[in-house]
Amino acid sequence: MHVLERFYSAFAQRDHSAMGACYHAGARFSDPVFPDLDEAQVRAMWRMLLTSGTDLRITYEVLQAEETRGKVRWQAWYTFSRTGRKVHNVVTSEFVIQDELIIVQRDRFDFWRWSRQALGTPGVVLGWSPLVKNKVRRIAAAGLRKAMGS
Repeated sequence: MHVLERFYSAFAQRDHSAMGACYHAGARFSDPVFPDLDEAQVRAMWRMLLTSGTDLRITYEVLQAEETRGKVRWQAWYTFSRTGRKVHNVVTSEFVIQDELIIVQRDRFDFWRWSRQALGTPGVVLGWSPLVKNKVRRIAAAGLRKAMGS
C-alpha cells in the first residue's frame, strides 16, 4: 500500500500514531495555519487535532501516488472547538516522498472560506486579512507548544 493510502486511511480512523509513522525523519509540513512544522511538530499537531476534536470526519481522493511525489484532495467536517461552529474544509495536499515515507507535505485551503465558517462574523469581515490569519496562527502555535509540553 502506498504511504498516502496508509496516511489517509489512518486519518479517517483518527489514528494519529499510524499517521505519524508515515513521516520520514526530517519531515516538513506547512499549511495556512501551521506554516512551517518539523517532524516532531507535525506528529504533535495531528495528535492534538485528533484527540481534541470529537466529531471529525474526513473523505479523501488520492490524485497522484508516485514513488517520489503525491497529491491528495481531502475534505474534513468538524466542530471548531474555540467557537463551537461547524466547519467543512476542502484541502489539497502535495507531497514529496522519500524512502516510501512523507518528507514534505504542503496543505492548501482557502483560509478566508475556513475563517468564515470557524469564526463567524469576524471571519466574514476580516478573515481574508493578515491580522486574522496571524492571530489564528499564534493561537494554533500556542496550542501546539502546550500539546508538546513546552
